[in-house]
Amino acid sequence: MINRVVIIVLDSFGVGETPDAIDYGDVGSNTLEGIYNNTKINLPNMKKLGLYNIQGLSIPEKEESPIGIFGKAAEKTKGKNSPVGHWEIAGFIKEEPFKTYYEGFPQELLDEIAKRGKIPGFICNKKGSGTDFLKQYGEESLEKNMPIVYTSADSVLQIAMHEDIMPAEKLHELCQIARNTIDELGYGIGTVIARPFIGTCAEDFKRTYNRKDYEAEDFGRTMLDVFQDNNKKVLAIGKIEDLFTGRGINRSIHTSGNEDGIEKTLEAIKNSNEDLIFTNLVDFDMLYGHRNNIEGYAKALEYFDSKLPEIMDSLKEDDMLILTADHGNDPSTPSTDHSREYIPILVYGKNLKQNVDLGIRKTYADISATILDIFEMEKLENGTSFKNEIM
Repeated sequence: MINRVVIIVLDSFGVGETPDAIDYGDVGSNTLEGIYNNTKINLPNMKKLGLYNIQGLSIPEKEESPIGIFGKAAEKTKGKNSPVGHWEIAGFIKEEPFKTYYEGFPQELLDEIAKRGKIPGFICNKKGSGTDFLKQYGEESLEKNMPIVYTSADSVLQIAMHEDIMPAEKLHELCQIARNTIDELGYGIGTVIARPFIGTCAEDFKRTYNRKDYEAEDFGRTMLDVFQDNNKKVLAIGKIEDLFTGRGINRSIHTSGNEDGIEKTLEAIKNSNEDLIFTNLVDFDMLYGHRNNIEGYAKALEYFDSKLPEIMDSLKEDDMLILTADHGNDPSTPSTDHSREYIPILVYGKNLKQNVDLGIRKTYADISATILDIFEMEKLENGTSFKNEIM
């Protein structure tokens, strides 16, 4: 019997290219193996759960008798960013991809956002790395009192501004204006992200944890909606609330990085009464994947792995823990963008089976299908339950 589920998303922790990776320019991407082959990473606890036993991995350290349930899933949604990845985990598959603007955003859109936001305009308007753009345009932004706007390989409009010039709350307001403008005028952009930063010069500019994401709301019914309709409580930790625009969520806790997210999750496991705890650990992606920081990614994984025994020990007898990801971001490749990869599925529960290979799942939505099956609630149209394989 399972009465509570804990999902922890290791943001960008992919486990190998999917068959359609060629369509995304991601042939050869494998976040886990890229890190494993370039560091001395040691993940004994995820290894015990069966991480290295996932089909297709060329890692020799297989666990002889894993105590967990393991597998991987491909993404059906046309995209490879956090919103669509999390939506698919929760049971919604977006058929039409969001629009991308690799050559920069139309000037008429930026002019309209600036007009509504009562600012003089934007600088940069290019595709690339946000941390690079801070170095290139940060000082100009301060001099001209104009935000930096940029995009990436995803459908995202990011706005960066120094917190001393535009406090985070004001930047959040500007990004909400941008979100509303994009939706009203039909530009089809998936995400608007506020990127506040601090520092005195190009060499020491750095982002703060006052980031906030503004997602398009044109996603369909998810597991969170079903939970709400059945009077089940959902706790969102990290950027989960932003990704789902608050829908289907009873309580949310924003965090300042992985360590804070892990501690908040542990506290919730021990003390909260929600039926679903849904956590995103963003640093893997934000601090390490996008910056091609292999060693930093490895150390962050090792830290999470070191906390895993406490997480597992804190679980109640009728709890189920799911570790997964939302896309890849291989720091060992030249790209600094997300990669089209399988995501891992590691499942553990004190009353669940052990050493079960879930194989290769066709969609992330198998996760939500399984949870809804276990709770005997409404079945969504996407996903195939693996309940009978694990209980």
